[in-house]
Amino acid sequence: MSDTGVRIYSTLTKRKEPLVAGPDGVVRIYACGPTVYSRIHIGNARPFVVFSVLKRFLDRRGSRAVLVCNLTDVNDKIYDAGRREGIPSTEAAAKYSQAYIDDTDRLGLGRPTHEPTVTETMPQIIALIGDLVGKGLAYAAAGDVYYRVERFPGYGKLSGRKLEDLRSDEPGEGKESPLDFALWKGHKPDEDTFWDSPWGPGRPGWHIECSAMAETLLGVEFEIHGGGIDLAFPHHENEIAQSEGARERPFAKIWMHNEMLELAGEKMAKSVGNIASLADVMDRWPRDTVIAYFLTSHYRSKLPFSDERLEEAGHRAGRVRNALRALSAGIASPGEGTSRELTAALMEGRKRFFAALDDDFNTPEAWAALDGIVRAAHHAVDGDRPGADQLREAKRVLLELLDVFALTSLDDDESALPGEAQALADARVAARAAKDFAESDRLRDAIVALGFEVRDTAEGQQVYRSGQ
Repeated sequence: MSDTGVRIYSTLTKRKEPLVAGPDGVVRIYACGPTVYSRIHIGNARPFVVFSVLKRFLDRRGSRAVLVCNLTDVNDKIYDAGRREGIPSTEAAAKYSQAYIDDTDRLGLGRPTHEPTVTETMPQIIALIGDLVGKGLAYAAAGDVYYRVERFPGYGKLSGRKLEDLRSDEPGEGKESPLDFALWKGHKPDEDTFWDSPWGPGRPGWHIECSAMAETLLGVEFEIHGGGIDLAFPHHENEIAQSEGARERPFAKIWMHNEMLELAGEKMAKSVGNIASLADVMDRWPRDTVIAYFLTSHYRSKLPFSDERLEEAGHRAGRVRNALRALSAGIASPGEGTSRELTAALMEGRKRFFAALDDDFNTPEAWAALDGIVRAAHHAVDGDRPGADQLREAKRVLLELLDVFALTSLDDDESALPGEAQALADARVAARAAKDFAESDRLRDAIVALGFEVRDTAEGQQVYRSGQ
């Protein structure tokens, strides 16, 4: 086992903990995915973005990461969705599983290493419940199986809750204690899918599935368990009780939780009804903007959702895009100087970028490091006019860092201005460098006439479509 040099805040210990890779040098991550009964909302996408980018960062840093994100395809809400739509629950689950994959694919982050489902993990789920029953930590009652919470001495250690303050909301005939939660639910007449088990036909409770999937794909003990902070209790608390009770050893070493999205100060949730689907957001905003929206805020901070925040994120992504364009223009028409400022900014910016991510995955601080390189790039192209080799190195470093965030698309052709507008923008950069301000003003008017806005900032010229 080796210390990766990364520190992550653990909800379990309430402090930043060293991230230590497994004996094979692999960092194993389990992040709870969605229950597939409808299209996911933009808040559901936050853990997908956080843990996908975390994997990219660890891979770039030399610690190979394995990321498991489950899909819950058996659940009361899925039965309800099937009845509401007049289709079998299996068809509803398949429909919304595919919608989830399609919607998150649009983020351009790739897929997790494994995306297990409840249905494909059923034998392992039933076996784990059997182990808990055999240890006396669970019991059968009227076709259901419940976990004896009071027999697990560490219950509440993740959320900090005390047994005397707790009560399970799950109804159940024959429950020994109101604290106990269901591991297996007996089949009901209106449920169109069920499985055989030693306790009768039925299906799993919610919490047991993740314990079984994590152990099956990552082993009994692994490095990071993640998910939204709303899952810390009862879901993750119950996972700890199940897995540590059954195996008598620690489950996850670090519990990493992202905060929620908010709309006008209120948590975004389907139950509240204040949701915007990821698909709708992706229809309205470029994927670069959506990624920037998530990454310019710390994962442990509540994140307001609004058009204003997305517009701000789009402008920050646009500044990076414009820096890449300026560097490309400079490479095509280089000067003969050298920019000491740019050399220093590249060295310091790269160091600052990775140091920020090492320290509790601080993506806004890492983005600030990108901003520093962007400013230096504009100053160099507009002022010192260095040679092509230095500008190529600046672009290489910037793209290296953007690759961690899956934002090298900011340099893609489809992100560029149309040919005529790009030519005018490049010519204006050259005119400003030559201090030909009359020509610069003429070129600005020509760019505006094509439907774009030109802004001269401390980071250099920035060109946006009007209204963006």
